Amino acid sequence: MKNKLVDLNNHLFAQLERLGEEGLTAEQIEAEARRAEAMTGVADQVVRLASLSVSAAKLVVDYGNDPAPYLRSIEGKRDE
Repeated sequence: MKNKLVDLNNHLFAQLERLGEEGLTAEQIEAEARRAEAMTGVADQVVRLASLSVSAAKLVVDYGNDPAPYLRSIEGKRDE
């Protein structure tokens, strides 16, 4: 998997920085606010999926199996 939760975190903080930029026009602020709203909607779904992955991993562990395949999307390191 190419993207991880750490990548989502970086994108959200970058968006926060864009929203806080000084000197934006009203139109630019409005456009960034719409963009931020869209990003948070997608981010919410990504976080829900990660939560589901953790729940699945917990269930797998309860049955004595390796949870690693269920946790790939939330690892901080990149696949090589």
